[in-house]
Amino acid sequence: MACLPPLMTSSTAICSADCDDRRPYRSLRYDRWNGCDEKNTKSTGSKYQRRRRRRSLVLGSASSASASPRSHIYQQVLKAARQKFTQEISFQSKDKDVSLAKALLYIAAEDEAFMAFNREMDAFSIHNERKGVSGSSTPQDLAWNTVEGMQLAGKNIHEWQAELDAIAKEVEAELISKDIGCHLAQVLEAVNVVLFESRGFRRSPVLGDAKNSYLHLVLSSGSGIAIMLSIIYIEVCRRLSLTIVGSRVGEEFLIWPQTGYPEELFKVTSGHSLFAIVNGRCVEDPRSKASDLTSNSLSGLEIATNRDIIGIALANLVRLHWKHASRSTHGLMLTSPLRHVHNAHDKLYKITDSKAPLLRPRELRLAIMASERLLILQPHNWASRRDHGMMLYYNREYGKAVQELSICMAFAPEEEAEVLEPFVEKLHLLRLESSWKSLEHSSQLKVS
Repeated sequence: MACLPPLMTSSTAICSADCDDRRPYRSLRYDRWNGCDEKNTKSTGSKYQRRRRRRSLVLGSASSASASPRSHIYQQVLKAARQKFTQEISFQSKDKDVSLAKALLYIAAEDEAFMAFNREMDAFSIHNERKGVSGSSTPQDLAWNTVEGMQLAGKNIHEWQAELDAIAKEVEAELISKDIGCHLAQVLEAVNVVLFESRGFRRSPVLGDAKNSYLHLVLSSGSGIAIMLSIIYIEVCRRLSLTIVGSRVGEEFLIWPQTGYPEELFKVTSGHSLFAIVNGRCVEDPRSKASDLTSNSLSGLEIATNRDIIGIALANLVRLHWKHASRSTHGLMLTSPLRHVHNAHDKLYKITDSKAPLLRPRELRLAIMASERLLILQPHNWASRRDHGMMLYYNREYGKAVQELSICMAFAPEEEAEVLEPFVEKLHLLRLESSWKSLEHSSQLKVS
């Protein structure tokens, strides 16, 4: 019998460990993609418009709809996916009615639409550049135009939910084939057999691979980070009318069947307890805090809500995409400029428009999108709002950055607000300077 691997997630804070293995990335110019003013522009007005359309796509702006014959479809899907995610996690509905699967699939749909949007723009630009060259062609027509019809690794959202239904039916078949009753331990063992033996789900050691952090890709490949495996476990058991709950314990996220008698989870039968069946070897690992849990300490843990679990998944996406975005700048953290803003002699993180670090724009935008959803879910989380404001700063959206960081200061502890205040003041000045440069640049284009 294969037990669930240790269910671990990292802290929601973005730490220096996220920036350890950076590789130089020089194929994209930051000023071309992140929407800043291009100092060496010698283009005509039409060329300038093409650059604006290309940049606006990466930034997710509706103004890019004219850049491609069907880019409006991607814009509609982007908007619809965000709306459906917001509806799914709405606080007007009870937490138990929030579907983990639906929320995560809407997240995946929005991100995939954004990436497809960018691929469409690249193909369209190449087609325009190669007009008259033999062999050039336009992209194929889309087979979908709605969120529900959008293909995610070969299946739409409804079909991926049906995949979870199919796994639950396989568990039922496993129970029937072995003439097993519906005792809790037997159901959990059958779930483990189907997930980790028949289906071959496994915890991936590669935390930096995006395919391990999106539900549809984990269902497709069988490989994923621990929180995604936990979500699949919870969703399958829910379809079997078995409620699985979970909680953070140190760096881990542990799950167990909901029961009014926690002590029954720790009774050892056939060499293991129910708690060990669900959480795997981390229960016996002396390095894990899970090994110290008892029925008494378990009852004292704060149970994560469905919205909390979605928040953990989103925080993982923020870290993942920020790590990829900042790979070319070794040691860069979201909060690095805050630590250096008081030091006048430190020029490394001086707030200037011309010396912004080189970042991967598409990954940065994906991190911002994940952060936006996280703030919809946790609007009063000052640390998430601070991180969001810092990403907007790195993306040179200074006005929005000032707004988010100002709101953050209202919620943050006093000592954190004191750190943010001088940075926000300097950022406001940079915003004004950037706006003046933009107006000056526009005037020069009109004259030319």
